[in-house]
Amino acid sequence: MKLQSLKLNAIITLLIASMLFIACEEANSIDETTAAITEDQTIALVESDDISDEVDNIVDDFLSEEFAVANKNETSKIELNSTGGRPECVTKTIVLAGASKTVTLDFGDGCTMPNEHILTGKIIMSFMFDKASKTTTITQSFEGFTFNSIAVTGENTIVRTKENENGNPQSVKTINVTLTWPDGETATKTGTKTREFIEGYDTKTWGDNVFLISGNWNCTFKNGTVFSSNITTNLRREMACRFLVSGTIDIVKAKRVGTIDFGDGTCDNIATFTDSEGNIKEITLKHRLK
Repeated sequence: MKLQSLKLNAIITLLIASMLFIACEEANSIDETTAAITEDQTIALVESDDISDEVDNIVDDFLSEEFAVANKNETSKIELNSTGGRPECVTKTIVLAGASKTVTLDFGDGCTMPNEHILTGKIIMSFMFDKASKTTTITQSFEGFTFNSIAVTGENTIVRTKENENGNPQSVKTINVTLTWPDGETATKTGTKTREFIEGYDTKTWGDNVFLISGNWNCTFKNGTVFSSNITTNLRREMACRFLVSGTIDIVKAKRVGTIDFGDGTCDNIATFTDSEGNIKEITLKHRLK
């Protein structure tokens, strides 16, 4: 009888331990699905978008030059190659193989762009250029590339249209890149983004370039947390400003939804974040919090 009692006690103890373990697991699951989107997470997401936009700006500037050169004589070509948004610290190398082009933009060990971002390493673009075609598909990759010390790896595919229905150049990008911050945090970004070049594409001045951006994408951080972003009001990127000047993005994290509003067109590093309960917080979009 005593042996049976001991066995019964052991079974009861095991059942209680199992129930406690399951309860803890469920609590952790509930915490994850109900945890609010933090300011730190919001800033990291916006910073990842800044990196994407900066690279897109460089590519769009190069492609605008490329299409313009294709329709100019060699004299104009020399003139056009010395303009645009690339400072002297960027080296451009072109390798031709028939109609195929591979263009490498090398930022060296540190190159400061006109909007004060510091880039290192290389952006590599490969494409088949057909002067008569209305679209060009570009494969974009990176080699030792960093944006303000944040490493970027992976590959994007860009479909560039000379003129969309509004008569403007447009790029549709399929995104698949990973960002690594100096503190070891990582974010893998996948999705699509459309950039319409609405002003400045017919001039040689970097600062008058203006884009409208739409799209949606996911960011998966190192701990497995996934954020889904959807542009609900087109973002406006003016190259004379370091930051987005207007537009809204809805962010979804599990059961939580928040909205980032970049303002009314004023060039500043201030945005607002509205959480799922309607609470509004002003955030400073400069650097991700450590």
